[in-house]
Amino acid sequence: MAHILLKPKEVTIADQDGIERTFVISRLPATDGRELVTQYPISAMPKVGDYKVNEGLMLKLLSFVAIKMADGTELQLTTRALVDNHTNDWETLGKLEVAMMEYNVSFFGNGRGLTFLEGITRKAEAWITGTLIPSLQQSSQKDTPP
Repeated sequence: MAHILLKPKEVTIADQDGIERTFVISRLPATDGRELVTQYPISAMPKVGDYKVNEGLMLKLLSFVAIKMADGTELQLTTRALVDNHTNDWETLGKLEVAMMEYNVSFFGNGRGLTFLEGITRKAEAWITGTLIPSLQQSSQKDTPP
């Protein structure tokens, strides 16, 4: 199903062979955006998510992406075949998905998502170290024989 592209923006993504491809990404309508932003990241998590659910969400996300045809018309990537034909490889597809998420979720824009994740990593490392060091000290103390 074709959608009206809200605030369309052209992005150029290089495929695995270095060939640049131009896509028209768009903002998501409110209800579609809510569905995609709340389910998409979770469904992609290994051993937690569901690949088929994530694949369906990916196809829905990319239905808000178009390519420009030679005559200037836009063709939206509304089917799996169109996605496969115009992204060419899995890396390009992944980059396009990231571009859509960054464009639609201000949290991910300007590298803020990466900064947030780095902060979580630092806090997790500090917590793990603070928890394990005392445990290791206790477990490495020599017991006196009974």
